[in-house]
Amino acid sequence: MTLSSLRLKKNADRRLKAGHLWLYSNEIDTAATPLKGLEPGQQVVVEAANGKAMGVAYVNPNSLICARLVSRDPQQSLDRSLLVHRLNQALSLRQQLFAAPYYRLVHGEGDLLPGLVIDRFGDTLVVQLNTAGMQAVLPELLDALDKVLSPVNVVLRNDTSGRRQEGLERSVEVVKGDVGDPVLLEENGVRFSAPVLDGQKTGWFYDHRVNRAWLNQFVAGKRVLDLFSYVGGWGVQAAAHGAREVLCVDASAPALERVADNAALNGLHEQVSVGEGDAFDVLAALKAEGEQFDVVILDPPAFIKKRKDIPNGERAYGKLNREAMRLLGRDGLLLSASCSMHLAPERLVDVVRGAVRHQDRHGQILFQGHQGPDHPVHPAIPETSYLKALGARVFRD
Repeated sequence: MTLSSLRLKKNADRRLKAGHLWLYSNEIDTAATPLKGLEPGQQVVVEAANGKAMGVAYVNPNSLICARLVSRDPQQSLDRSLLVHRLNQALSLRQQLFAAPYYRLVHGEGDLLPGLVIDRFGDTLVVQLNTAGMQAVLPELLDALDKVLSPVNVVLRNDTSGRRQEGLERSVEVVKGDVGDPVLLEENGVRFSAPVLDGQKTGWFYDHRVNRAWLNQFVAGKRVLDLFSYVGGWGVQAAAHGAREVLCVDASAPALERVADNAALNGLHEQVSVGEGDAFDVLAALKAEGEQFDVVILDPPAFIKKRKDIPNGERAYGKLNREAMRLLGRDGLLLSASCSMHLAPERLVDVVRGAVRHQDRHGQILFQGHQGPDHPVHPAIPETSYLKALGARVFRD
């Protein structure tokens, strides 16, 4: 198959040469290769301004990121063969990292498969196709997954907001097997059930595995508050590692039902309780009731989704951390996290520092965590590094 060309403007090839995979619409020589003549998801040969071929990308002329490189070999398109190769590379890494088959199998650009996310729950794969280019090769991808893993079940969680930006319909579909939602997984020695059909994202957040493992060391005998608990990834693990009492708070009643199920799954129903409500309202109510905790966990959704949201988002993180610290005893532990890519790690430190001083306390940062190794960061693409977690001791003189 002969691919069309996509010609870059002069010097617009510098980022590709440095390792990046994205091209922006203002970098294209549209006089030589009009973007409007290309279909969303179509594959092209990317050319430097002098005509030298630099690799193969798929395009979306309607998106600011108008092309994503899938191969630096101009003869190698994104087909079943390349997908099998990339999936084997991704699988090899995870098998070195984890003894059990519960992890993120493909992390988009971090695994050289831009626009593709796959989470593995044993014999069940949950797949997100976030771009027109990945959607276009769905049949080849399903064949490649059968070749590499032969999964019993495959779920397409194509309901992400990014699909709307790519001009794609949103849906959830079981394309192989018969998924008995929820599915089981194990993390840090604790069993969970994940709602892969109607939960958040793929149903589970593997990215905090390492950060949870760190916190699990310090919860024995403690009273723990887990805000934005979702299905109990933090709180139930804390109980499993000896926490005396855990309160999981979330705005979603179905999520809290899963917390109770996951606590029962591990024989922890007596240690784990739940509270439904807005996090800020619950914090205020707990403070009014004179409640105190030894450990507070803050793992909120992204308060900053776009660059323009940074000022308001940082204020929201600041308020959340200040109010949470009010519930810590004289010598407590705060785990403060952010999944906002636009919040720089040093700004989260500033947020925690500001909250400590606002409460006239002292703080010591004991731990700085990020996403687990099954969410590899592409060294040329800062956007692939998004997760931050701080473990801080908060105490009075």
